[in-house]
Amino acid sequence: MLYDLLLAPFVDFGFMRRALVASLALATGGSAIGVFLILRRMSLMGDALTHALLPGAALGFLIGGLSLPAMSLGGFLAGMATALASGVIARFSGMREDASFAAAYLTSLALGVLIVSLRGSPVDLMNILFGSILAVDTTALVLVVATATATLVGMAAIYRPLVVECFNPGFLAAMGVRGSLYHYLFLALAVLNMVAGFQALGTLMALGLILLPAVAASFWSREVWSMTLVAAPMGVASALIGLLVSFHAGLPSGPVIVLCASLFFLGSLLFGSRASIRARLSRPVHLRG
Repeated sequence: MLYDLLLAPFVDFGFMRRALVASLALATGGSAIGVFLILRRMSLMGDALTHALLPGAALGFLIGGLSLPAMSLGGFLAGMATALASGVIARFSGMREDASFAAAYLTSLALGVLIVSLRGSPVDLMNILFGSILAVDTTALVLVVATATATLVGMAAIYRPLVVECFNPGFLAAMGVRGSLYHYLFLALAVLNMVAGFQALGTLMALGLILLPAVAASFWSREVWSMTLVAAPMGVASALIGLLVSFHAGLPSGPVIVLCASLFFLGSLLFGSRASIRARLSRPVHLRG
């Protein structure tokens, strides 16, 4: 009985094994990205960046059809162009960077849908917007695993200055180090993970497996490294449980995986060891703020 429920789907079906490896790689590589998005107060900006991939991926689709290299390259270039343009607009116009990201998000979403509609069918549009993790092939799997590997190596290389830049950017400036360099290196890694994520979860939900476990982990730990160590298993568990539930219930895999991650967030919000509802209610009344 347990074999049929937990192991048989992955033993008997190759597409389930590929989906499992892809989602585990996304969860592992994206956990550190999600933690720093929270620390840098860029959660909603990350969502805008995810949607900014759409016109680039749509142009890749318009040129090469459902070609993974064309759509991935187009999405990455569009995401980086949006990040750079938003920073330039915020610097030279006085507009807040989150406002410029919001404008880019709305423009990119409308432009991407329009581009896909010029050539594609509603099915193609749905695949780009919502993904299809069960349709991940070997090429997409290689991209996702390579992205996770590059993310872990890259984050390890810039971890220390990135932490300092998050909490005390003035210190880096005093040391003669350009904090903006690490900011844009981090954005490049974030966009790379979102490109890999949209192959499996679509542009509308690519951030779910990156951000939700990181938010949940913030209710259990304070240090950056420990938040990452807590977020990664939550993301892995969300992917595993979501795939099994979607397989047995006949539901779309991407939304179920994101909903499982949402349940981890809800449980952490209620019962986490720090800053949760339980922790707040368990403190003496005179200490509640």
